[in-house]
Amino acid sequence: MPIHKTIRSLALIATCIFGTTHHSTAQTSTDLSNLSGNFEINTQYYRPDSAIETVDVPEKLLSNGFFNLNYTYGKFSAGIRYESYLNPQLGFDPAYKGSGIPYRFASFTADNLKVTVGNFYEQFGNGLILRIYEERSLGIDNTLDGIHVAYEPIKGIMLKGFVAKERKFFEYPDPLVRGFDGDFQLNEFVKGFEDSKLRLGLGGSFVSKYQVDDSPSRILPENVASWASRINLNYGNFALNSEFAYKYNDPSYDNDFIYKNGESFYTSITYTKKGTGARLNLKRVDNMSYRADRNASFNVQTINYIPAINKQLTYRLSTLYPFTTQLLGEMGIGGEFYKTWKPETKMGGKHGTTISISGSLVNDIQRDSVENDTLGYSSDFFAIGHKKFYNDFVLEVTKKVSPKSKFIFTYIYQFYNKKVMEGYPGLITAHIGVVDYTYKITKANSIRFELQHLLTEQDRKNWAMLLVEYSISPKWSFAVFDEWNYGNEDPDKRFHYYNASMAYTKGPTRISIAYARQRAGLLCVGGVCRLVPASNGVNLTISSRF
Repeated sequence: MPIHKTIRSLALIATCIFGTTHHSTAQTSTDLSNLSGNFEINTQYYRPDSAIETVDVPEKLLSNGFFNLNYTYGKFSAGIRYESYLNPQLGFDPAYKGSGIPYRFASFTADNLKVTVGNFYEQFGNGLILRIYEERSLGIDNTLDGIHVAYEPIKGIMLKGFVAKERKFFEYPDPLVRGFDGDFQLNEFVKGFEDSKLRLGLGGSFVSKYQVDDSPSRILPENVASWASRINLNYGNFALNSEFAYKYNDPSYDNDFIYKNGESFYTSITYTKKGTGARLNLKRVDNMSYRADRNASFNVQTINYIPAINKQLTYRLSTLYPFTTQLLGEMGIGGEFYKTWKPETKMGGKHGTTISISGSLVNDIQRDSVENDTLGYSSDFFAIGHKKFYNDFVLEVTKKVSPKSKFIFTYIYQFYNKKVMEGYPGLITAHIGVVDYTYKITKANSIRFELQHLLTEQDRKNWAMLLVEYSISPKWSFAVFDEWNYGNEDPDKRFHYYNASMAYTKGPTRISIAYARQRAGLLCVGGVCRLVPASNGVNLTISSRF
């Protein structure tokens, strides 16, 4: 039987069990029934390049792909995802090798109750003790497989709970993850507060994991609990989001099997007004690596997530030294201010101007020795460690000089502790300048230039980059760029890392092809990273949806 008919049959059974209102066949197919999905395949052909020390790829061709299929029928929904890694592309964990259906779910909503069986994603608060999510570019998919229930007994109160196992590549091993979350919204709960300028939300979470103690030399806790409390406060143009989390002793591979409890604190204060905005972030992390499997590493079976406080940097040379969240301990502060001046003003000029200033500073926590070495160390909550992990300052000016042309000028300062971030010795100070210019030739055609330069006395020394991108909206785009490590102390390693690409889009389908010489480094999203090895070859990506 075709899969869409199978899912429709399940939907009809569910409607009979749970009492969904019956409709005629015409109403069902038109009003209640919906089938959707999306598809992507990313294939790369690898060429050997001994100069930049590429990894040997015996297969020559590596491919990552997936296909999602989702079906809804009234209050019932179901879906599956087929994934194929034949074999995993470089930079992705080789354990993904193979094909299968690691994700499938069915859910039903009745009144204020939603029940999901199978796979699901979830986040409690800011994610300090639970963030179950997918970030395909990093090879992360820590989906849970079990039962998830969400219930709103009274308007303004939302309760969630689950019991599940966490994905590990194509398997769901024995460790269990259990969680409960409660969220209270004052303005929805109390009559008369719906339109108040003061908006208050309170929340609390509890998460625990269970894993059998299989150590021959240690007594390990089989149940590891964590809890968190949070507040969200909005008044006029101001907003406060603050959360504190605590995790009981969790000896693991990450923390060298110490029995110290963990804690984390995250606060974000923002101010927004038309044309003006500011934010201030504060963060403290102490021994907060949390995994379903205590022996896992890298991005495998992570339960929680610690948000980064620095501005997300996207220009190519600014990603040479990206910030990586330090789950075992860090203290940081970050902030940003932006201001937009309207056209025909003194600062805005004829077409308007926007200035953004941001910065962040992240240090280690203070670590004091203790008599009981199984605890590892002690740390005063307010004490800042002397070791600096990361520091940046970003100044960005966006200036529209005519109806057809726009400049973005960016200066970036970075301090990067390579030993902490990558495990290699070195303290790096870098200065980066970027000129980004876009010219709109016609309503559909535009051309963009990027000129970047990185100046540093450490590591591989100076870099330069030039990019040219031409777009014919809405179907075509072409781009070429070259990153040149012209300052390398070794003349034989002053490599050019070049890239030429084109993409074609028609409706929901996009096809892109690129030839690239890729430098080795870290690819990071929100402070979570994966190592990308050097490579040389052709990449083809096809994606579509329906």
